[in-house]
Amino acid sequence: MSDSKNGLLGLGSRGAAVLDVRTRLAALASDDLPELRGLLDAPVDDAVDKSPDVFDRALERAVRAFQQHKGLIVDGVVGVETFGAIDGARWSLGDRILVHTPGHLQRGEDVAALQERLNTLGFAAGRADGRFGPETERAVRSFQRAYGLPGDGSVGPETLRAFEDLRRSVSGGSATVLRERERVRRAGHNLSGRTVVLDPGHGGADSGAAANALVESDLVMDLARRIEGRLTAIGVSVVYTRTQHSSPTEEERAAIANAAGADLLLSLHCDSHDVADASGVATFFFGRDRRTSWSAIGEHLADLVLREIVARTGLANCRSHGRSWALLQQTTMPAVRIEAGYLSHPVDAERLADPAFRDTIAEAVLVSLQRLYLGDDDTATTGVLQLGDLRAYLAAHS
Repeated sequence: MSDSKNGLLGLGSRGAAVLDVRTRLAALASDDLPELRGLLDAPVDDAVDKSPDVFDRALERAVRAFQQHKGLIVDGVVGVETFGAIDGARWSLGDRILVHTPGHLQRGEDVAALQERLNTLGFAAGRADGRFGPETERAVRSFQRAYGLPGDGSVGPETLRAFEDLRRSVSGGSATVLRERERVRRAGHNLSGRTVVLDPGHGGADSGAAANALVESDLVMDLARRIEGRLTAIGVSVVYTRTQHSSPTEEERAAIANAAGADLLLSLHCDSHDVADASGVATFFFGRDRRTSWSAIGEHLADLVLREIVARTGLANCRSHGRSWALLQQTTMPAVRIEAGYLSHPVDAERLADPAFRDTIAEAVLVSLQRLYLGDDDTATTGVLQLGDLRAYLAAHS
């Protein structure tokens, strides 16, 4: 969890920052998320202090509901990402003038709506991440020039009127999704020669989950090195987002991946839960909705990785999920986060402690990455391909 603009806010916090969060959520409940109203107004039997500036269980439930709605980590705590999402949710396209300001990016649902509209019309604004960055500005300038407006890159009344005058010019699906699929199709079948970013979670003073004598940050670094060894053996360049002793933010990790011009990103984690029976593997990709705020290739890769790991290890299948977490949202390449088992589950932990088991996961990841590029030619049964089989196939079709 990270500090919010007003400090880390959670159950028991009090003060003006808590009142600010409550007021913002109440406004959203009146406009876009009416279900929050019932949660905010619900009686709390165990509340000792019912003052509006106290972070009580009713507010915690409302924060969790908002986080679930926005695809954030659902922990009931207001950190930087949650506060930013709450603040940005109040804006609709046309409420304010949008302009790119380096170092102080405008964020909000209005920016996401703008990006979706630009992408739909064929002007590449990138992923609809709700951040008015340089790529979005370039798309605005291109749109303005095409429509005969001054190409100043700002979105004011004239540009908004131009949007309303135009019909949808791209049919057959999202332009962003189509472009992403076409890039992979044109890239060819071979994984060799590509750049893959490995993002071992946590690091430095942030050790992540710890249970059953296992520490998440150490375990996922070891897993990353096993994946790296297999990738470099077939000519793939590997970039790390952190060292053994560093712990960049998700935004910094995304910036490293983008600067590397990577083809794919894999973020490696293990999970933990107070419920003793929680176990299994899950994968996550960027997905707010299935229009333009969605990575089709990311979802496909997340499914491939999940199925290969489940087939080879027998870990419980906890499915693939779309999320708008910063790392998944701000990377320009398909990105997948893997939660490879629960350290809190005795059986999962025992298996993860075995180096041979981590080798099996690494092999599953490698095969998944290669299968992504096989496209329609991929007819193999999940869980049976080995690296030698892939090499033989590629040699025969080169």
